Amino acid sequence: MRYLFASSRGHALPAALVLLAFLLMLLGSGSAAFAQASGDNSVTLILRGDEAPEALRKTITTLEAGGRKVILRMAGPGEAVSTPPAAAAAPGKPMPAATPVAVAETRLEEVANHFVEGFDYGNASIPSATRIPSDWARAWAANQNGATGLSAGARILLVLFAAVAFAVILWKMTRGLVARRLVPRDDTLFERFVASSIGLLHDFVALAGLWLAGRTLVRWLLPQPDFAQQITIAELYGLGMLWSFAMAGRFLLAPGHPVRRILPLPRAERHFALVMIYAFFGHIALVVNALGERSASDPASIAGWIAFSSLLLTTYKIWWFWYARHDLVSLAQPGGQASSLRRWVAAATPWLLIASAVLIWAVGRSAAVMPNGAHWALKAGTTQFIVVLAPILASGLGALIRSWLNCRSAEREQTPLSRAVGKTLQSSVVGFVWLCALYLLVRLWSGFVMDADAPDTVSFGQRVLSVATLAFMGWIALTFLRAFFDAYAPRAVHAGPADEDAPPDDHVPSRLGTVLPVLRGVVLGAVIGLTSLVVLSRLGVDIGPLLAGFGILGLAVSFGSQALVRDIVSGFFFMVEDAFRVGEYVDTGRLKGTVEKISLRSVQLRHQSGQIHTVPFGQIPSLTNASRDWATVKFNVRLDRSADIEKARKTIKKIGLAMLEDPELGPNFIAQLKMQGVAEIADTAIVIRLKFTAKPAQASALQREALKRMYQALNDAGVAFASNAVTVRGGEGQASAGAAASITTIKPPTPLVPSAG
Repeated sequence: MRYLFASSRGHALPAALVLLAFLLMLLGSGSAAFAQASGDNSVTLILRGDEAPEALRKTITTLEAGGRKVILRMAGPGEAVSTPPAAAAAPGKPMPAATPVAVAETRLEEVANHFVEGFDYGNASIPSATRIPSDWARAWAANQNGATGLSAGARILLVLFAAVAFAVILWKMTRGLVARRLVPRDDTLFERFVASSIGLLHDFVALAGLWLAGRTLVRWLLPQPDFAQQITIAELYGLGMLWSFAMAGRFLLAPGHPVRRILPLPRAERHFALVMIYAFFGHIALVVNALGERSASDPASIAGWIAFSSLLLTTYKIWWFWYARHDLVSLAQPGGQASSLRRWVAAATPWLLIASAVLIWAVGRSAAVMPNGAHWALKAGTTQFIVVLAPILASGLGALIRSWLNCRSAEREQTPLSRAVGKTLQSSVVGFVWLCALYLLVRLWSGFVMDADAPDTVSFGQRVLSVATLAFMGWIALTFLRAFFDAYAPRAVHAGPADEDAPPDDHVPSRLGTVLPVLRGVVLGAVIGLTSLVVLSRLGVDIGPLLAGFGILGLAVSFGSQALVRDIVSGFFFMVEDAFRVGEYVDTGRLKGTVEKISLRSVQLRHQSGQIHTVPFGQIPSLTNASRDWATVKFNVRLDRSADIEKARKTIKKIGLAMLEDPELGPNFIAQLKMQGVAEIADTAIVIRLKFTAKPAQASALQREALKRMYQALNDAGVAFASNAVTVRGGEGQASAGAAASITTIKPPTPLVPSAG
C-alpha cells in the first residue's frame, strides 16, 4: 500500500492536477478567453499641448502595461485630439469613433460605465459577424499550400484524420499495459484514485501522440504559414481541448465505470455528456475566434462573434448549474450529515457558481473597452477556474489524505500524537487550498475595483493576506489541539448493576489522559481568544480596552467567588499529585463511586446503583483510591469441625495453581490464591482465611470464581462446610423411655365451665 501511494504520488497526482487545471481553465475562460483579439498593437495619442503631465504619464503607463506601443504627436491646425484612453486601449477591438465615453468620478462608476459601453459595443457589433465567412474566403484564396499536388483542403483533412488515427491506435496499443490496474483493488478512495490516475496517464499519452503527430504532419504537408496552416493548427488546439475535457471527465466521473469514480456526483454519466456538449461548442467558438483574428478585415466582426458566442456559452453554464443544483448540494454535503455551516455552504454552492458565471461574462463585456482589456479578460477566466477548482481540489485532497491515513492506521496502530498530526495535515492542506484561492482572488480583483498602484490598494491586499494567514495559523493550532485532546480522551465508564455480568475491564487511562480533558477547554479557549485578538488588531481595532476589561472581569471573579477559586486550586493539586484518574473507584468519605468525568472545578462519581455524584474539589477533605496498582483480597471460609485441615489446604493450593495457569484468569493475578491458616475455632465451625493479590479491576471477579471452584473441589475431596444444624446425642432406649414418660405425665387441659351468673 505504501509503495502504491509513493508511486502514484510522484506521477499520477501532478499529472491529474495539471490536466484538471487545464480543463477548468478552459471551462472558466468560456466567454472571457474569447475577448482577446489581435490587431495593430500601437496607439497614437494626438495632444493639444495643455494636458496635465501626471494624467499624461498615467495614460502612457496604462497603455504600455497592456503591451501597446504609444506614439505621441501634437495636433495640427483643426485636427481633433485623441479619444479618451478607455476607447483606444482595447487591443484589436476599438470602439466606434462616435461612441461617447462617460466620465466616471469613482472607480466603481468607471467599472459600471465600462460594462455599459462594452455591452452596447458588443451588441452593435453582432451584425458585423456575418462578414466572417467572406473574410475566410478571401484569406483562403491566398493560400500557398496546395498550389501543386494535393489541395489545401485535402491536406487539412489528411493531417487531422492521421493525427486522430495515430492517437487512437496508440491508445489501444497501450491499453493492455494498464488494463489490470484500471480496476481498484478495493472500494477505498485511495485505490480508486490510483486506478483513475493510471487511466488518466494512459489518456494523456494518447493526447501527446495526437499533438505530436499533428504538428509533425503540419510541418510536412502544410509548410507555408498561410490560412490553411492556421486552420489546421487551430483545429488541433480544438481537438486537444475536446480530448482534455474527455480526460478530465473520465478521471473525475469515470462514466461507465463507477467502481473507480473519485467524484461522487449524482447522475455522473449525464453530467459527463453535458461536459462534452459544452466542450464541443466551446471548441467551435475558440476555432472561429482564432481564425477570425487572423483574417478579419474589421475588428467589429470578431467583437460581434465574441459577444454572441460568450452569451450562448454563459447561458449554457447558467442552465447547467441550475440543472445540477441538487447534485452539487449533495456533492458538497456527502451523506446528508454535516454541520450547519457546511449545509449552508452546500446550499449556496449552485448560486455562487451561477453568480460567478454572470460576473465573468460581465467582465468579458467590460474588457472590450477597458484599458488592457485582454489582461482583464484573462483574469476573468482565471477567476472561474479558481471558483470551480478550489472546492474540488480542497475536498478531493482532504478525502485522499483521510483515505491514506486510514490505510496507515489499518496497517499499524497509531499513537495519539500521530493521529493528531494526521488530522492536522489533512486540515492544513484543505485550509491552504482555500487560503491560496482567497489570495489569488484578492490579487486578481483588487485592482479592478480600486487603483492597483494606489497605496490604499496595496495596503488593503497586504492586510487581507495577513489576516487570512493569522486566522489560518490559529485554525491549524486549534485543529491540532482538538485532535490531540480527543485522542487522549478517556473512554466513558458506566459502572452499575447492568455491568456486573459483563467481562471486567481493567482499562484505566494514563495520567496524561486524565489531565488533558481538564485542560482542553482552557487551552482551546485561550487559542481562540488570542487568535481573535490578533486578527482584530490587524484589522485596525484597538484591543487595549478589551484587554483592560478582561483583566477587571478576572479580578472581580477572583474576589467574588472564593469558593470557586478554592475548588479550582484544590483540583489543580489533586491533578498534580495524581490522586485519581477517570475509571478508578474512589471514596471521598461521604460519597464513593467510579470517576466518570473530571472538570476544572469538580469530579463526577458514578455509584454502583447508577447515581452520579458531583463533588467540588474544595469539599474533598481526604480521598481513598481503590483502583491503583494492586489489590489484596482476604476472605474466610467456614469448615465443619470434623474437616481435615491439611486436605483442605492442599485442595485450595491446587485451585490456586489452576486459576494461575488459566489463560484468561492467570494474567490478572499478582500473587496466587492460598490458605493462610486457621483464623478462628468457633463452636460450630473452623474458620480458615484465604488471600490473593490481583489487579484492582479484577479482584471481585477472581474472588467469585475462586469461591465457585472451592465449593466444588472441597465437596469432591470430602471436606465438609460448616452447618448451623444442632445434633443431640444419647442412648436410644433411654430416649424412648423418657419420651413415653413425658407423654404419660402430661395432663389434659381442664375444660372451661361457664359460670351460673
